[in-house]
Amino acid sequence: MRLLLISPSEQDIYMKHSAKEARSFWFARLSLTMIAALTPPDVDVSIVDENLDDIDFEDNVDLVGITVMTAHAPRAYEISTRFRARGIKVVLGGIHPSVMSEEAIQHADAVVIGEAEDVWASLIEDFKRGGMKRFYKSSKPSDLVDLPIPRRYLLNKDAYNISSTVQTTRGCPFSCDFCSVTEFFGKRYRQRPIDEVIHEIEGIDDNFIAFVDDNIIGKPMYAKELFRRLAPLKFKWGGQASITMTHDLELMRLARESGCVGMYVGLESLSIESLAGVGKTFNNVDRYEEVIKRFHDNGIMVIASIIFGFDSDNEGIFEKTVRFLEKNKVEMATFYILTPLPGTVWANRLKSENRIISYDWSKYNGGHVLFKPKLMSLETLSEGYRWAYHHFYSIHTFSDKKAVAPPWQDTPKVPAKLGF
Repeated sequence: MRLLLISPSEQDIYMKHSAKEARSFWFARLSLTMIAALTPPDVDVSIVDENLDDIDFEDNVDLVGITVMTAHAPRAYEISTRFRARGIKVVLGGIHPSVMSEEAIQHADAVVIGEAEDVWASLIEDFKRGGMKRFYKSSKPSDLVDLPIPRRYLLNKDAYNISSTVQTTRGCPFSCDFCSVTEFFGKRYRQRPIDEVIHEIEGIDDNFIAFVDDNIIGKPMYAKELFRRLAPLKFKWGGQASITMTHDLELMRLARESGCVGMYVGLESLSIESLAGVGKTFNNVDRYEEVIKRFHDNGIMVIASIIFGFDSDNEGIFEKTVRFLEKNKVEMATFYILTPLPGTVWANRLKSENRIISYDWSKYNGGHVLFKPKLMSLETLSEGYRWAYHHFYSIHTFSDKKAVAPPWQDTPKVPAKLGF
């Protein structure tokens, strides 16, 4: 039996990159390498990341599995249709099919809802017997004990900027209204046995690891022990954490000593009202400067996550945010437009208020305005988002007299209030 696992490519013109460009920022996702590891050894498995390689739709395979995030759903459905036209069975899994299972099954022969650890082997056996069910869903979240080691060797390691990715926990102790993590992983924050994590890392032939946990310090005592065990291995690593990490100086020290050199941090907004409106009250805007300084004092680069479009945001939020990031020497930032991802509290709220203006899933990647903002126009939110990205990553800074004005200003002059 031959199984082909596919990660669909980005189709949005604003997000799409060539394979050559992709290597500058792409990292190897774990989902399909884990599915491959869960597959019985008598099945021949191959993986195609369409962002980097073309799909051979004439390949002689028996079953196709496609991992689907919301923005990739239209492309995933196209891929599925082409294989099914040849009589090849297709399974869809991932966040989008888990939330939109009735939609997904219209484009597939089977849908895996939620985590696959406890259902994938039975799906394969059902396929071999010719009797796959339409839906597969575990009765409970995986306990993360005795997980197989992802089959990373099925990926082209040289095609990725970061090829060694590891997961130590699943879920998040918080539940922000705009985030789909809790919807997918459940409300219980789970940790892998540290011995198993260390064993997996010891087998990685690399000098840098990206931890793909949504919040690696969600349970501080676990994180501290993990960092202590990491330190002798001499890896450099990066991950993702909430700013609550900086409340614990011992945790910060241990992260530094374990090799942490960069952390993706969800600042999200400089507006207290905006954060409160989506349930992220544990972010204290008044302490943001101190938070960033603590990361920097420990030699940890900050990659800030910023979201525009909260109900309290007006057109001044773009300048205010970029000025703050530059003033505090934040090394990198990712900017997003608030997106009503299916199944989230935020999406349900907007739907009840009749404010969602598009269900074109290909635009659900954080780069498009998909709802009616409260305090600015759709055009201002879109232009402000792009202006912030362009300005933050331009060579000039706010001290540069040639700085470009936001596009919604009436004149090309920079506002006098900024003191240029």
